[in-house]
Amino acid sequence: MKTKYIIGIITAFIIVLIVYKLTVNKREIDRKKTQTDSTVVRIPVRTAVAEEQLQEISIVKTGNIIPFKETKVLSATGGTVEKLYIDLGDRVKQGQVIARIDTRSQQLDLQNARSKVAKLRNDLDTYTELLAGKAATQEKVNGIRQDYLDAVNQLNQVKKQLADAAVKAPTSGVIATKVIEEGVFVNGGAEIATVVNLSRAKVHVNLTEAEVYQVKQGQKVKITADVFPGKVFDGTIRFISPQADQTHNYMVEIEVDNVSQSLLRSGTFVYADFSKKTRQQVLLIPREALTESVKNASVYVVENNAAHLKAVQTGSESGSKVQITGGLQKGEVVVTSGQINLRDGAPVSISK
Repeated sequence: MKTKYIIGIITAFIIVLIVYKLTVNKREIDRKKTQTDSTVVRIPVRTAVAEEQLQEISIVKTGNIIPFKETKVLSATGGTVEKLYIDLGDRVKQGQVIARIDTRSQQLDLQNARSKVAKLRNDLDTYTELLAGKAATQEKVNGIRQDYLDAVNQLNQVKKQLADAAVKAPTSGVIATKVIEEGVFVNGGAEIATVVNLSRAKVHVNLTEAEVYQVKQGQKVKITADVFPGKVFDGTIRFISPQADQTHNYMVEIEVDNVSQSLLRSGTFVYADFSKKTRQQVLLIPREALTESVKNASVYVVENNAAHLKAVQTGSESGSKVQITGGLQKGEVVVTSGQINLRDGAPVSISK
């Protein structure tokens, strides 16, 4: 009996010892867990606050002057160039005769054509009278009438050739190229010269998707050039391409007033300033806060010492800042540096 009592005591002691050991182990585990939680590594980041500002659109693009009109002068008829009235750099007006083709052969053709028309007109009158007296057939009269009409058509063609012998400028401008000289034979359709009209000029520039929605047709644009420091030329947007090119840019055509002796020459490098001010308040954040491209933009927003990834919609860019049109509210704090180490929900510490 005594032995059983001793075994019971020993068993109870062992049980108490095991319970004690388990309790100690649990306390140690809880202590380590608490210690781990209190030493969470926070990623250092720099931040900025999303702020509203008065919008000021600042868009300056580069481009080249191209002629308002550039037209090739072609000879409508073939022949020898009898007279050339132009030289390189000459100013001409629309309709001005700049060359004349030798027309001696056409003059002979004109005489022959007139004689033929007169003879057939006389024959037609004669046979028409004979038909009335039943001395000629209707078939004969119809044949002569057709010959007469063909002769008149031929006469008109010769007259046109004579008129085309006077080569005229199709537009006003400056003679930029002169292909032929006097005494040279040219075929019909041959190039004589090129006329460039710079009384008005055009500038083609490419705008990004964000920029193109900030401009409109008819908007005034300031044009400047390094070759004329301090001088501003007035420009007006005449065309905005409805479709982007392969680089997602939109071509915009600006018409430039260049009447002052055509100062801007074709090919001149210029700056097109689309800048304007509005009273619209816009939400802006630093450009470096974006984690993706402007097209697929997102930012990390700091809330309760943690970074949360948010998709945002962007608008125009202004210097080092970008407009936010959706996905973000005024006053929210965005990460501007250190995003490479972040994931959604990561704990952060804000560096000064």
